[in-house]
Amino acid sequence: MLQRAREQGGGSIALKGLVFLMFAMFAMTTDSVGTVIPEVIHEFNLGLTAGGSFQYATMSGIGVAAIALGFLADRIGRKITILVGLCLFGFGSALFAAGHAFPLFVVLLFVSGLGIGIFKAGALALIGDLSRSTHEHARTMNLVEGFFGVGAIVGPAVVTFAVNHGASWKWVYFVAAMLCFLLVVSSALFKFPAPIVNRDVPARPSEALRLAGDPAAVFFGAALMLYVGAEAAIYVWTPTYFAAYRGPWPLLAAYAVSIFFLLRAFGRFLGVWLLSRWNWSTVLAISSSAVALLFWAAVLGGRPVAVFALPATGLFMSVLYPTINSTGISCHDKGRHGSIAGLLLFLTCVSAVAAPLLMGTIGDGFGDIAYSIVVGAVLAALLAGLCLWNAVQAPFAGRLAARNLDDYGAPGVA
Repeated sequence: MLQRAREQGGGSIALKGLVFLMFAMFAMTTDSVGTVIPEVIHEFNLGLTAGGSFQYATMSGIGVAAIALGFLADRIGRKITILVGLCLFGFGSALFAAGHAFPLFVVLLFVSGLGIGIFKAGALALIGDLSRSTHEHARTMNLVEGFFGVGAIVGPAVVTFAVNHGASWKWVYFVAAMLCFLLVVSSALFKFPAPIVNRDVPARPSEALRLAGDPAAVFFGAALMLYVGAEAAIYVWTPTYFAAYRGPWPLLAAYAVSIFFLLRAFGRFLGVWLLSRWNWSTVLAISSSAVALLFWAAVLGGRPVAVFALPATGLFMSVLYPTINSTGISCHDKGRHGSIAGLLLFLTCVSAVAAPLLMGTIGDGFGDIAYSIVVGAVLAALLAGLCLWNAVQAPFAGRLAARNLDDYGAPGVA
């Protein structure tokens, strides 16, 4: 029995490491898009809208796969789902080597996005299988997203290094494809835990849509959409906002987004420590309130204050996404983790596309990009209100306790 427990513990660590690398790998491509788009616009003589297709194609692929195929993790198993998604992502990334046409690149990004949506739903469900409580689930997700943050830093660095040395921006996709190949081999060789399934009817394609009316799905889905919208104000519009900065901190303004990503990555590792000491609802309430205060300080103080306040939001935003996402998933039985993960991922993709468009439209309408930051501040305030209400009312405490009792046992290897 002791030997079996040790083997399971070792397998759990190895599988978590596999998930960490998956998130770091795809973050290299998704979060380097802001660095890639200017190169693509220059190479193909495109406008801003056409160049932005690199963002929309990937997010569309992720969203379609998440809502339509997230159930696969519950129906055919985590391992096969992850392998299918990784193969699609690797295929789409590797073909960048053979492509020279902009429309082809957009199609490949959509295919890669489909792969991300599939294997991410499987990976999120797998994290639930490897967790022994809803609280551990939240801590592990912060660690997973910490590695995503590392990938978000490495990806733009690869693009910048390649371009500065006369190489192609496509190198970031080559590197991701090579890492993906290693992950496919490792995933095929590893043993995955058998999830605890408390249901008689197999998951169906409509599973995610049927979960959309669940109170927990509504709450956590809304929270994620507000978070992603506020975050978009930073990494999409902050560079444009600070283009007009003329204060004494020009380097801080120039590297505002990089500082934001660094603080976000560090904060997610810090989040693991915070969640080991405080209740998740308390951590969300404090962190979301800090984000809202920093946003409004930036709005009221203008660029001289925003140059400090906006990058600093990364430290407090860091813990929000993984904690909201993991707790939203934990509210459902493990037989539905792939489906609910797909639904929540779909909603984040919708917000990732809609929020920047809304901010850009409002900024254009008022003739000042500063109004995009105001929209971000409003979304941050709404999120803080939602998290404070949750901390006071604790509407899902009983449900999470029931899930701890029914679902979160020590997983067996199958």
